[in-house]
Amino acid sequence: MTEKTNLFPSLIRLRETNRLKMAIAASIMLWCATPQQAAADTYEKHEITTVQQQKVKTTGTVVDQDGEAMIGVSIKVKDNATMGAITDLNGRFSIDTPKGATLEISYIGYKTVTVKAEGTALQITMKEDTEVLDEVVIVGYGSQKKVNVTGAVSMVDAKVIESRPVSNVSQALQGVVPGLNLTVPAAGGALDAGMNISIRGAGTIGDGSNSSPLILIDGMEGDMNSINPNDIETISVLKDAAASSIYGSRAPFGVILITTKSGKAGRTSVNYSTNVRFKSPMSMPEMMDSWSFANYWNEAGINQNGNIKFTQDVMDKILAFQQGTLTGPDASGISWENGQWKKYAGAWANTDWFKEQYHSIVSNEHNISVNGGTDKVTYMVSAGYMGDKGLTRHGDDRLTRYNLSGKINATLSKYVKLMYNTKFIREDYDRPSYLTGNFYHNIARRWPTNPVKDANGYYLDHSEIIQMEDGGRDVTQKDQFYQQLQLVIEPLKDWLIHAEGNMKIVNNQNQWEILPVYYHDDEGSPVAMSWFDGYTPGMSRVSQSYWKENNYSLNLYTDYFKQIGDHYFKVMGGFNAELYKKTNLSGQRDELITPDVPTLNTATTEQKANGGYSHWANAGFFGRINYNYKERYLLEINGRYDGSSRFIGDKRWGFFPSFSAGWNVSRESFWRDLEHIVNNFKIRGSWGELGNCNTKAFYPFYQTMPTGVENSGWLINGKKPNTASAPGIVSAEMTWETVRSWNIGFDFGLLNNRLTGSFDYFVRNTLDMIGPAPQLPATLGATVPKINNADMKAWGFEVEVSWRDRIKDFNYGVKFVLSDDQRKVTRYPNEELNRNQWYAGRMDGLVWGYETVGIAKTDAEMEAHLASLPNGGQSQLGSKWAAGDIMYKDLNGDGKISSGDGTLNDLGDLKVVANTQLRFKYGLTVDASWKGFDFSAFFQGVGKRDVVVGGPYFWGANGQGMWQAAAFKDHIDYFRPEDTESVFGPNVNAYYPRVIFGGGSSEGGKNTLTQSRYVQNGAYIRLKNLQLGYTLPSIITKKFAVNSLRVYVSGDNLWTGTKMRVFDPEVLGSTSDAGKAYPLARVWSVGLNVNF
Repeated sequence: MTEKTNLFPSLIRLRETNRLKMAIAASIMLWCATPQQAAADTYEKHEITTVQQQKVKTTGTVVDQDGEAMIGVSIKVKDNATMGAITDLNGRFSIDTPKGATLEISYIGYKTVTVKAEGTALQITMKEDTEVLDEVVIVGYGSQKKVNVTGAVSMVDAKVIESRPVSNVSQALQGVVPGLNLTVPAAGGALDAGMNISIRGAGTIGDGSNSSPLILIDGMEGDMNSINPNDIETISVLKDAAASSIYGSRAPFGVILITTKSGKAGRTSVNYSTNVRFKSPMSMPEMMDSWSFANYWNEAGINQNGNIKFTQDVMDKILAFQQGTLTGPDASGISWENGQWKKYAGAWANTDWFKEQYHSIVSNEHNISVNGGTDKVTYMVSAGYMGDKGLTRHGDDRLTRYNLSGKINATLSKYVKLMYNTKFIREDYDRPSYLTGNFYHNIARRWPTNPVKDANGYYLDHSEIIQMEDGGRDVTQKDQFYQQLQLVIEPLKDWLIHAEGNMKIVNNQNQWEILPVYYHDDEGSPVAMSWFDGYTPGMSRVSQSYWKENNYSLNLYTDYFKQIGDHYFKVMGGFNAELYKKTNLSGQRDELITPDVPTLNTATTEQKANGGYSHWANAGFFGRINYNYKERYLLEINGRYDGSSRFIGDKRWGFFPSFSAGWNVSRESFWRDLEHIVNNFKIRGSWGELGNCNTKAFYPFYQTMPTGVENSGWLINGKKPNTASAPGIVSAEMTWETVRSWNIGFDFGLLNNRLTGSFDYFVRNTLDMIGPAPQLPATLGATVPKINNADMKAWGFEVEVSWRDRIKDFNYGVKFVLSDDQRKVTRYPNEELNRNQWYAGRMDGLVWGYETVGIAKTDAEMEAHLASLPNGGQSQLGSKWAAGDIMYKDLNGDGKISSGDGTLNDLGDLKVVANTQLRFKYGLTVDASWKGFDFSAFFQGVGKRDVVVGGPYFWGANGQGMWQAAAFKDHIDYFRPEDTESVFGPNVNAYYPRVIFGGGSSEGGKNTLTQSRYVQNGAYIRLKNLQLGYTLPSIITKKFAVNSLRVYVSGDNLWTGTKMRVFDPEVLGSTSDAGKAYPLARVWSVGLNVNF
């Protein structure tokens, strides 16, 4: 059966007539708007000719390379989504088209065929598309066909980055690449907070070591979050030692290679994109209303020491305020008594401080690029602007980024090519200087009874608002300059010589201010107040800092490949050198002449200055040998001889090899019977060893003498003298950390590569990490040096599966990625077996705690529980046990609850109750397109994670001092007995124990010990992005000299599925005092992409 889309000829004729009218109208407007009438005439004549073209019926048959009929092949007229057909069961089709129209014949897994429709019968033979196999993967110092890659490498193309209107690249990569772990930092969603990045999990616990991956932008180390996401062409993630070993000791924990876009030969193309973002804070705690809060607070005080915090008079005013019945001065929610505003237990307003401090905002972004060239010279120039605003209502915070880049590729002669690449990036980050940990710490501590403003309409002190709006700014400007030059010489066929020079200069400057802040008394007069605890009321301070980084690198390498029959050889060798220099200078002064001009010159106290410089250098010789036979048997050998200035003597240089091999089973003759189902199946494995020179200290081998400026405890001539102390000892035995790993995996493609995927399993051993210093007699007289005495093992797997197909004009795809990694310490000097330190066999993320029996529902139940513990009950943990308190389990059967002696030999009643590591990290992408419409949804999540948190955000008033506690709606779910007098009524099946202020053993602290009951399930799934777009038909856009135009609506962080209480599962901040962080944003975007 033949299916046609032109089923309504009358409608088509009407549409063609309307097109004619539109074309004539458009031509007249173009003629009026531009002096280039000839161009307008061209449009008009072209459109009239198109409409008047003769219709013809084109028939044909489509077969594959073996002559078999192909069913469901799409036949459509190019640039006209309304005219199309598909082949029937016999591979035949019929379609009515304008004579001479171009037909596009396509099918998933096969190359698209284009032919002219002349009304004659067509015989079309479709050829398999080997593009999946021929896809080029960027690797260290070169590229390889994907089919020949033997290491663990993942690729991300520009479409993944461009489809997300995000502030930085790391946000777009989260959940996209298996094994690439990106998590929200402790600072949360602050504008300047880049995501934590690791490949296959943390790589080291060594003192002073760093396990971040090496990030290279066009071959040079750079800041991934500063570049414009629209400038990126591809991203390669090198995960195993075989893939990253060519970069040596800089890359023991993987490499992220970012390649930016280059110009393409042909006519000049201009691309412009813009989006407007509507951001709002998400997953914020809900504060109790003031009446609930006051009752909750009173019960916590009564359970602590019998004292209430709010009197009945204030309680009555709280209710009246909420009901809106107060008039006169009382309507403000606060009174002036004894020379101050009576806040907290003396106030009766109803303020949700999270809603007061955060609000919704609008941001925008603009990008433009121009590219083109000839077969000799191509160019790409791009510029970008992002004006991103934060969520703070008072004082506002904002990040502005400017990007300007250019790339030229020139063929100077038959043998010489030249590439020049330049980038300039400026980032301006401006926020209130008070927007630090103090701010996050205090939001939840501000009682809802405090009003935002006093009775006279001025902002009230103890609200953070005054400091946020008037207390000074923290302004940072960062400029990055990239200059790259590459020369490629081909003296003989297939022999290339590469010379690359790179320079990056980063200039930073920061100004941080404390300006005088004032609240107002009952008469509206300003009164100086403290900026924060420890600061004198009315004081001012300004600090200015400048630091500069220069990074130079040189790459000289050559490669040659030769094919002898079915044997393919490629060898590469070269030299790499890097030099990094950093200088810094800062100054600070107090007591400004005027807060209107906060500079060092306008401050009056003695100036404090600080500064210094530091350098490091790396050099390495590297080589690689590739061999394959018929792309069936694959072998790769890498070696690098590295030297680092961070080490001395015979420890300065090290050799690091890697080996990998692959077997493309689908290329074997015995596979031919399966080839129509499994088109590609490759097994690969690798082993490698790398050193780690990424130490936090640039000079870990050198002794440094501690010095101090005017910090002595005595006076000479009325001043404290400078001091110096003896430097610590450095061990001569200290050496490189060694990272030894192996990887095994396979890649597959099924059903004409509709279904593709890969699987990897890895083991990584980090050996000779810097651990604790050995114990030596005190007579040594100096600090004992730390040495290489610890090992750790990591292991895990990665899965990536993708399905792509098309049904008529409907294209769709699904991609799923999953990864997991774990770590265990295998060697560590802990002779006392202290359970709170690392020891051999300890898993990373392990948490010790008590097993909870439950919450005692009655006093009798608690008494019975204590009676079952005849040798001391729970007295080691606390006293005054009653209904609503925690009953702990006696695990060792000794008749008491205890924590043992702190060693693994005597755990008491402790056990491992949780592991906080993120397990089973996944991402799911679903996309589809139909006749110009496109849709995508991206889900990201974590399958398993135990969360054990402390602090007031979780416990509320339980175990907290009154001035450190918090009260959220979730905290109302605390224990109340059947005979309670609480206004909230009984709650014997509560989540939280009875509420008691104080962390003492007779107070709430006895119930907030780490225990199994309060291990939360931190797994989550989040709809990270949902996008709907429409691309106008080119037959319309070309009338206006526009090649393509797409509009879209996008949403980020739209939905979260989790069992977590109180917290956003991605934003915990510090787990010991969780929740005190900047919230993430829910973002709706409206955007436009235009190509001219």
